Amino acid sequence: MMPLCVFVVLLSQICQVPAVNKTSGITQDSGLKTAKVGETVTLKCFCGDDGTTFLSWYQQSLGGKPLIISNRLKYNTQGSISPMYEERFQVLAQGDQKCINHLIIKDLRLSDSATYYCGILEFNAIEFGQGAFLHVKTSQSEIHAVVHQPALELLRPGDSVNLSCTVYSEPCAGEQSLYWFRHGAAQPAIVYHSAGQCKNLSTEEPHLRNCTSSLALKSVSSPDAGMYYCALASCGEIMFGSGTRVEIVGGSTKVPPLLVYCLIVALAVSIIVLLVLAFIMYKLKKKLCSDCKGTVSHLACSAASDVMSQDADGLHYAALNVNRTSERHTQEDNVESVCVYSRVKTRKE
Repeated sequence: MMPLCVFVVLLSQICQVPAVNKTSGITQDSGLKTAKVGETVTLKCFCGDDGTTFLSWYQQSLGGKPLIISNRLKYNTQGSISPMYEERFQVLAQGDQKCINHLIIKDLRLSDSATYYCGILEFNAIEFGQGAFLHVKTSQSEIHAVVHQPALELLRPGDSVNLSCTVYSEPCAGEQSLYWFRHGAAQPAIVYHSAGQCKNLSTEEPHLRNCTSSLALKSVSSPDAGMYYCALASCGEIMFGSGTRVEIVGGSTKVPPLLVYCLIVALAVSIIVLLVLAFIMYKLKKKLCSDCKGTVSHLACSAASDVMSQDADGLHYAALNVNRTSERHTQEDNVESVCVYSRVKTRKE
């Protein structure tokens, strides 16, 4: 059984075939997109699953809840748009197999800065795209702030790190908030809200403040790689930092599929060979045991007969006279002769 155990351990350590994930039925623009006030932007969305029945768009502002923008049937080019978006929002629809559902936003405003999700209804289940954050900025910003963050973080799988961000700003009317955005080739623009810790830089200039924020990443893996942006939301605008690139190095080496298949075949062949050898050993053992039992029985019988012959030669006979007196008067004078045979076994040196 030792070869079998060795193959099983080897296969469990080396042949780690990744699971095949279900392909998403929706594809949309993702990550961070930047545009200026007054421009027109198009957010693309495609669906390729035949089970899709409805398509929609949602807008989620910072700190807010998702609001529906549009909704339409898959093969209907005319959809319904919510009243608050009718003026500047339009859906480019196409009811053929390509399933196009692009969102067009005209005359951009600062309030349009939000995350936009394309959604589909498939077999009574709602599925959303990765989401794209649209950052609308003005040519002359009213925010007087500087956002600093490290440029690069090299991590190994399983490491943990706190991404830091420092913001120097002048407070203005309204609330100031710090956020973290993640952007990557295969990652959605996930938004993390951070309360941050702010303090005045000096008593001489109380209008200047220093705010720090951190984002904890624990037990990182390949999907955590990407750009992480620290952003300050103030005075109705958003200011982004230069971003921190997180790279995962020293990951596990992938085994070529051909080697995996070869190991699987080798394992199957070894198991078959072991089973055949075990069957042969069982048959041989059974035959040897039967022959052994027959020889032992023959020897036992021969030995028993020899012992009986030797015992017969050692028999001695003796006659004993026994006088028994009975209580009855008719049998008082009767003497019975009893012959008793005894066998004396002699011990031969």
